[in-house]
Amino acid sequence: MMADTSALGEPHETSAGDPAVRGGRPRDPALDTAIILAARRRLVSDGYSNMTMGDIAKDAGVTRPTLYRRWPGKLELVVDALDFGFRAQRDSYPTEPWEGLSAIEALTEGVRRLDQTYFNPDAIVLMGNFIGEAYRTPELLDVVRKHALEPRVSLINQILEALKERGEVRADIDTHAVATLCYGSYLAAYLLGGFSGREDIATRVVAVVWPSIRAPQHD
Repeated sequence: MMADTSALGEPHETSAGDPAVRGGRPRDPALDTAIILAARRRLVSDGYSNMTMGDIAKDAGVTRPTLYRRWPGKLELVVDALDFGFRAQRDSYPTEPWEGLSAIEALTEGVRRLDQTYFNPDAIVLMGNFIGEAYRTPELLDVVRKHALEPRVSLINQILEALKERGEVRADIDTHAVATLCYGSYLAAYLLGGFSGREDIATRVVAVVWPSIRAPQHD
């Protein structure tokens, strides 16, 4: 029997933009969203180094003091912008009865959720911008790892560990290595243009990976 839904559910994340976390007077969620969306657009068009808090305020139709009451600086705003994208992508997926899926179905669904472009077609462009900032703003790459990469890789780890417990995946498998390979397939597919769609990527990647990780009794 598959492990319970929590074992295969989405990884926990910290919502840095939650008013309850930041404290202070109640905030307007619609205004917060407008600012975050403006920041995400600027990240795509200008990149982190060139985007300014003033431009974001102008794009969102707010004053600079309004912006700075919510975020002390650009890096903090980008953290929330990344979390926003991850949550939006997660919430856009249909709810799956994880415990009722076969091993291959569960892994395929998990790999499908590695696709950063599922919710935002510009996600890979954003990632490229962040990587390009690695030397100028090294702390930004750490933020990307924590808020964009690790939650997705963690989901595949959780699925594989649950399948290990069910005896369908080999006990000696390096789940992190498998998850990293699966994640990298989307970056390569984007750059090479070799797959026709998201469903094709997940299905084809699992078809290649599964024979090397399944337990002997599933040969």
